[in-house]
Amino acid sequence: MMSDAPGCAVRTVGITKRFAGVVANKSIDFDVMTGEIHGLLGENGAGKTTLSSIVSGYYQPDEGEIYVRGKLVRINSPKDALKLGIGMVYQHFSLVPRFKVVENVLLGLDVAGQKTKDLRTLANAITQRSAELGFSIDPWAEVSELSIGERQRVEILKVLFRGASIIILDEPTSVLAPVEVEGLFRTIKSLASQGRSVVFITHKLVEALEFCDRMTVLRSGTKVGTLSKSELQSTREIVQMMFGAEIEPTATRAITRVGDEVLRAEGIVVENDLGQEVVRDVSLTLHGGEVLGLAGVEGNGQKELAEALAAIRPLKAGRILIGGKSISGSNPAEQYDLGVAYITDDRVGEGLVRDLSVSENLVLKSFRRRPYRKGFVIDWRTVEKETDKLIEEYGIVALGPKSIVRTLSGGNLQKLLVARELSSKPIVLIANQPTHGLDARTTQYIHQKLIEQASQGRAVILISNDLDEVFSLSDRIAVIYRGEIIGLLPREQATREQVAHLMVGLRETSGGAQTATETS
Repeated sequence: MMSDAPGCAVRTVGITKRFAGVVANKSIDFDVMTGEIHGLLGENGAGKTTLSSIVSGYYQPDEGEIYVRGKLVRINSPKDALKLGIGMVYQHFSLVPRFKVVENVLLGLDVAGQKTKDLRTLANAITQRSAELGFSIDPWAEVSELSIGERQRVEILKVLFRGASIIILDEPTSVLAPVEVEGLFRTIKSLASQGRSVVFITHKLVEALEFCDRMTVLRSGTKVGTLSKSELQSTREIVQMMFGAEIEPTATRAITRVGDEVLRAEGIVVENDLGQEVVRDVSLTLHGGEVLGLAGVEGNGQKELAEALAAIRPLKAGRILIGGKSISGSNPAEQYDLGVAYITDDRVGEGLVRDLSVSENLVLKSFRRRPYRKGFVIDWRTVEKETDKLIEEYGIVALGPKSIVRTLSGGNLQKLLVARELSSKPIVLIANQPTHGLDARTTQYIHQKLIEQASQGRAVILISNDLDEVFSLSDRIAVIYRGEIIGLLPREQATREQVAHLMVGLRETSGGAQTATETS
């Protein structure tokens, strides 16, 4: 077999991986050079995360070989991968929220043969390494107090302190605000300039085209091709490689005439898990047929607000009314029965039970209702019949109702979550980051489903940090900052620049100057 080209950091040859009869990777050849930023693109279920998980030791291939710096290796575990200098930062972080940054970095530090340091020495090293990468982070801060972007930096620091020189980032910008994305790009470019190799898994073509040196496209588990930036003729070429056809972006939804008020929040105050007030005196109304877009940088109270509206989190003060009736103090089951559906932003940790089947997940909230209940037991024949119907309607790629959820790709997990919530025919739909980490085709599909809900007279709250999504779908746009609604605008009167400024706490004065918003 030919030896690797000089400077090749890692190479796969003929990698094949099967799961329960599904071929996730089929004979994939892939290589990353030293100091290169290599984009790995493809729609949900294309095999990107599977290939990366094989290289980083979480899965073992059924066929194929892996070479690291020209040497044939066998990677049986993440520990083996780290010893070879390969580390992966997954889309769903693995930090301990109540531990400090330095404690999270310390955890498992010796797994790759790295010498464990005392906390003070390690904290100083974290500060120095952060500065080298162009950002600052308090090593003594509790992770629960950090923004999503800061937590991502901690994950990167973790793999660096474990000796990683080949770093795989799985959808790293999916939940970041624009200003945080810019910071991440600077960090990645700094890593590459220091001689490290970066594999950047993304669905966002603009990002890949902006700063990846080369791009490899996977489709349905196979490699379509690899292109350098100089070889690329147009973005249409990459889109066709990913999907086999061009995908049109979601058209901006026409402003609709809304119906009666269906939800009202009055002066609500909500605490986080640490007892800190993170939603402060928020009042809002929602009407039938309306999409209210709630924009904000992650970590400004929008998740806690969504959980309060869905009765998952209690109110400290204020009240919530549906149809003029106060439902404060109700539980999630009662709220669901009243017609409030909630699409959580954490489909894996909160939305679905990965070790249950597709049909079991679809009736998690509704198994007490007819037609699923037959006397005192669940009518599984009816459940599976309805599951087959939803699998077809929502285009969920699964072997059938009895498929275990953990075998589904991220996009199909999201479709399953959306199918469950929308099949209840809610009065109010709360959708928290409904398209994060999804490819263009699945994103467009979810958008269509949200538009359908509004067109059928249902009220939708869309929580998103993607301004294009907010402007495409919303009738009104509210901006949340440090737990307060600091702007509420009709979409036709709002601009992206104006909303972006509000998201980071900048208000316009009458003279056009900007002032920082401070909250006590």
